[in-house]
Amino acid sequence: MSNLSFKHFTLGVEEEYMVIDPISRELKSHEQKIVQVGQLSMKDKVKAEMHQAVVEVGTDICKDIDEAFKDVASLRGNIAQIAGELGLWVGASGTHPFSHWENQLITDHVRYNQIVNELQEAARSNLIFGLHVHVGMEDRKMAIHIANTARYFLPHVYALSTNSPFWESRDTGYKSFRTKVFDKFPRTGIPDHFESFEAYENYVNLLIKTNCIDNAKKIWWDLRVHPFFNTVEFRICDVPMNIMETMTIAALFQAICAKIYKLRNQNLNFMIYQRSLINENKWRASRYGIEGKLIDFGKETEVDTKALIYELLDFVDDVVDELGSRHVVEHVAKIFEVGTGADRQLKVFKETGSLINVVDYIHDQFLSV
Repeated sequence: MSNLSFKHFTLGVEEEYMVIDPISRELKSHEQKIVQVGQLSMKDKVKAEMHQAVVEVGTDICKDIDEAFKDVASLRGNIAQIAGELGLWVGASGTHPFSHWENQLITDHVRYNQIVNELQEAARSNLIFGLHVHVGMEDRKMAIHIANTARYFLPHVYALSTNSPFWESRDTGYKSFRTKVFDKFPRTGIPDHFESFEAYENYVNLLIKTNCIDNAKKIWWDLRVHPFFNTVEFRICDVPMNIMETMTIAALFQAICAKIYKLRNQNLNFMIYQRSLINENKWRASRYGIEGKLIDFGKETEVDTKALIYELLDFVDDVVDELGSRHVVEHVAKIFEVGTGADRQLKVFKETGSLINVVDYIHDQFLSV
């Protein structure tokens, strides 16, 4: 055991679920009834989102992956139960296989009205479902260092989460079409490298001063040092279909942060790559998921995505026991075996030719581990 403490690498997990009409299997704008009932027992762990067919949940601050696992499982269980009592279904997929955004209502809230007013069609069509993982940081200087380095690994973990192959009844050819929808927003995608926390603050303050944004929450990058909390927030992933996939991704992001921290404390730094290079890998992950190739920039060659993910597992291997997450990180092998959510959605569609069956499958998987 090293004398380094990883205790401050706490976890917070936010997921966005789709609300489904059990008869038509379409998305259901339900006036946030699930949220209203959910808040009675779960308080602010359940939130409304911009579209009424979306329910957002967030865990407490969890000290380790096992605590986060219990919290996510309980949130999913409670939301599924409340939905059932209201005659609704819920599911977790980055996009709905066939519902059209034009038919879905926006939640009446000042912030959402403001976003729709500013972003127009880009906001109205942004009917997507993501996973956000917060990893606690000891301070914001360390947070910016970890965020700079962790950018390189975003496509690797994102590939594991791919869970949005369909859009408006079409097989898009992408394993994650969700990011293609979200790309229409400003201030999205892989962030730049920032020399220091001050440089990041100056950037945010300039945007506020020039009326680009009113606060830093309107920076929607794939990873950001959180504007208000001492966390690095990973935002690139599709919401995974089942609980164990969500936990595997959360555990990987936590392990990446802990490993970079450990290197930093040994005065070792990982290579910092340009945003434009990391973007090449993000595009490949979005198109092919775990079935494609990513670029190994060190070797300047294409490598099977799965091989690079195994390299990532080797990279974090010396921190996962101290984090207590090995049993969860090892689930990557299972994802390789059965495919990501996108692979499984496509398999159901290929076998049955029915997007209704795909929605049924998404719904059936919601509480599975």
